[in-house]
Amino acid sequence: MGSSFGQVFRVHTFGESHGGGVGVVVDGCPPRIELSESDIQRDLDRRRPGQSEIVTPRSEEDRCEILSGVFEGRTLGTPISVLVRNRDARPEAYSEMAEKYRPSHADYTYDAKYGIRNWQGGGRASARETIGRVAAAAIAKRVLTSQFAPGLEIVAWVKSIRDLEARVDPDTVAFDTVESNIVRTGDPDAVEPMIELIKALRAEGDSAGGVIECVARGVPAGWGEPVFDKLEADLAKAMMSLPATKGFEIGSGFSGTQMTGREHNDAFYMEGGRVRTRTNRSGGVQGGISNGENIVFRVAFKPTATLMTAQETVSAEGRDTELTGRGRHDPCVLPRAVPIVEAMTALVLCDHGLRHRAQCGRVAES
Repeated sequence: MGSSFGQVFRVHTFGESHGGGVGVVVDGCPPRIELSESDIQRDLDRRRPGQSEIVTPRSEEDRCEILSGVFEGRTLGTPISVLVRNRDARPEAYSEMAEKYRPSHADYTYDAKYGIRNWQGGGRASARETIGRVAAAAIAKRVLTSQFAPGLEIVAWVKSIRDLEARVDPDTVAFDTVESNIVRTGDPDAVEPMIELIKALRAEGDSAGGVIECVARGVPAGWGEPVFDKLEADLAKAMMSLPATKGFEIGSGFSGTQMTGREHNDAFYMEGGRVRTRTNRSGGVQGGISNGENIVFRVAFKPTATLMTAQETVSAEGRDTELTGRGRHDPCVLPRAVPIVEAMTALVLCDHGLRHRAQCGRVAES
């Protein structure tokens, strides 16, 4: 029912935001990959709530438990299940939402589809569901670096919040630079203006959206499938499956429509016995298959839908009414969405790496 992702490296997430817990089952992970709870915990700590003054104050440690699929520190090749228990759920803060639909949330559409919904938080539509994705991606990254591309790097950062835009070079931006500030942008000059904007909007009971940019460096040439399972198509599906996403573009994206073909084409040349391109307007993917250049794409996130001011809405009985947001929410989702964008990138690349090996019997040259 839409909770599974991937073909060979397959993940299935479960749980609701204010239920007993959330987690994931990973099937298709190769055996004998070194893996521990600490490997997963590092990434979960980056997406957990309460980590800074500009995100939701919900207090969750998000401690992970590996329940199956790992023995004596190595994967068995059997399904790996990971559970994170909810410790600071406060469903009572959402009691009014049992009868009123929150604007731009999934409340109404879940009712329209299923005729029943968990009104305690966002249920399956909550960003808390992404814990399972991040846990699965920590496993995927172990597979990628141990079996396919030891030097592979996936780095995402906040490119813009509302009208504030960071200046970041995807070819050189460092993970440590992004992680050195609570906004998770790669431009030190943009940090304070972005923080002040988020704080100002929160004080007004409002919110902001923006764009996250991501680069995958060291991806071998030859990954991806023609036609329906193109690498950029799977990346787009992965990113658009995330809560609050409203747009995806790769390489030149929409700006490429303003160029001529001569301006846009990436000329080939040889360097050290390897085929290279002088520009990267393709974003590292041509014909749905990686070309060995950096894969660069951007994801648009809408402003957080829960506002601490009154909004017009309707009740489940079909009456016009008003609703003021309650509970603990991010005034801007982007800082905590950075590791989630990286996670979905890792899941796509791991799945395509395994698919390539299954079909072609080798790993393409980087």
